[in-house]
Amino acid sequence: MFRDFIQAARLRTLPLASASILTGGSLASATGDVGFVRFVPLFSGCLLTVILLQVLANFANDLGDFENGADRVAGKERSDRAVASGRITATAMKRAVMITGALAFLTGIATVIGAVGDAWGLLLRWVAVGAVSIAAAYTYTAGKRPYGYSGLGDISVLVFFGFAGVAGTAALITRDWDPLWLLPALTIGLLSVAVLNLNNLRDHISDAATGKRTLVVRMGFEHAKRYHMLLFACAWVALLVFWRLDASGPWRGHLWYGLFGLVHARHVAFVYRTKDPSALDGELKKIALSTFAISLFLFLSASA
Repeated sequence: MFRDFIQAARLRTLPLASASILTGGSLASATGDVGFVRFVPLFSGCLLTVILLQVLANFANDLGDFENGADRVAGKERSDRAVASGRITATAMKRAVMITGALAFLTGIATVIGAVGDAWGLLLRWVAVGAVSIAAAYTYTAGKRPYGYSGLGDISVLVFFGFAGVAGTAALITRDWDPLWLLPALTIGLLSVAVLNLNNLRDHISDAATGKRTLVVRMGFEHAKRYHMLLFACAWVALLVFWRLDASGPWRGHLWYGLFGLVHARHVAFVYRTKDPSALDGELKKIALSTFAISLFLFLSASA
């Protein structure tokens, strides 16, 4: 059963989830105002918390899709899902969701306390952010009215993988705020939305059949491909504007970013030409890992 829980955790999604923390850590490190003794535990706490939140979301997705019937296409259960296939009972998965949520809350609380100390007003605000994050991770596809089935997944990913994950991490570690942080937050957030949109492009036929009204289902396959192009264009513009406005920052290796840009340009062209949704499956790993690589390069630039 342990192996089944590992499969349900979908470890391949963790690099994309950690991209926001790496980018936020790079912004905090770039300020030069955070010492090693403060940076390492707070960065590690943020990273562990977001990993637990992603696993929570994956467990809840496996459970929620089963309970809401989204795993049933043409009367057949999906064998790749732990609960739908019967490898894990719904009761056991609910228990795993509760345990993972509790661990995410505890690591988040410990990280916040380490960051703000006894500043109770600030502490309560960060705890509220953490509680909302846990609720959002669970109710994305689980519960009575999962918002991921209503086309709200894109905005949720932008908020939590982008603004909260990137700018929130930088603000928590530094106990400061810089509006410029919103630009790289927008980059990572939009690239994360692109991964979700790509997944929804691939699955839009089965999603429509099972009542999942994702944004792709709502706007149609062809319009969603144009939306996909816009996500990448805005993500790269935001990053370029950030570099321009923060010209004195430690951001190096632009040649490598250019290569990532070429990978994304070829991807966008491929998606635009694609007529068969199943052909998009191989592109998911490419965009998720390239987003992680961009965040890693930012982190290494600021930390070197």
